[in-house]
Amino acid sequence: MNASTLLVRVQRKTQEAVGICTLELASVDGHPLPAFSAGSHIDVQLPGGFTRQYSLCNRAEETHSYLIGVLHDENGRGGSRAVHEQVHTGNVLTISMPRNHFPLAAEAEKSVLFAGGIGITPILGMAERLASLEHPFAMHYYARSRERAAFVERIQTSTFAPNVSFHFDNADTSQKLDARAVLDDPTPGVHIYVCGPKGFMDAVLGAARTGGWPEAQLHREYFGGDPASNESDGSFEVQIASSGAILTVPKGRSVVHALAEAGISVPTSCEQGVCGTCLTRVLKGEPDHRDLYLTPEEQARNDQFLPCCSRARSPRLVLDL
Repeated sequence: MNASTLLVRVQRKTQEAVGICTLELASVDGHPLPAFSAGSHIDVQLPGGFTRQYSLCNRAEETHSYLIGVLHDENGRGGSRAVHEQVHTGNVLTISMPRNHFPLAAEAEKSVLFAGGIGITPILGMAERLASLEHPFAMHYYARSRERAAFVERIQTSTFAPNVSFHFDNADTSQKLDARAVLDDPTPGVHIYVCGPKGFMDAVLGAARTGGWPEAQLHREYFGGDPASNESDGSFEVQIASSGAILTVPKGRSVVHALAEAGISVPTSCEQGVCGTCLTRVLKGEPDHRDLYLTPEEQARNDQFLPCCSRARSPRLVLDL
């Protein structure tokens, strides 16, 4: 453990919905946990050597414990299976300090929140924070069924319940989510937040962009990605600015792996271009962005990239390492 990590004990493990459990985490020494803001997440070190990011879904003012929700992903890489099958009440885990890549915009006059499935975890914290501040907002919660939707009772008994619309696949068609209808009127000062499966997020963000919403008013957080690969991928070079060393990144190898083989460590976590942990400055060259973390505007600047998944369009990238 170091200054950037914390030891916590699983105080309670609860089945919240079909395939979704929550872990309530408290400091092993009984001291308050570091404060966090709505939209924050933590890295959790799990049995099997996995490290995964989970959003904090309790109230931001609560520091006696952190609450995370985890979907058992049968097609995942093992992290969620470790939580559901190997983590139990009383276990001690190592976590990171909270970080927030998905904050509420301070300048927003109104917020519209979209949660798809397990994407409710950061969105719920945002809704509770907005309600406590008495800021106007609307929330749309989509899930395959009520049985697969976490925190339904918590939401329905909250003070902001009238602000929430539920959309279930197996319910009457009259309550299905029509993102285009919701987002048909771009309004200055209104900010859109979306989290959930990639297909759900792409549909909501696509509807917003089709409707003319500016990118500055669109906020998103992906839980997982499927970084694009291409049979035409070739090799390219990366140059280390501090030493001048030049490395070749062959087809089928990531920049992170090529750097590691040369003894250069870049912090990573998700290795899917989602979390932003490995974000690295690019001093020269044009990256081939394949992440889900940077906004289109940030990608267009070509002054940073995620070496866990992105590659190069130019023959060489000079990295600020």
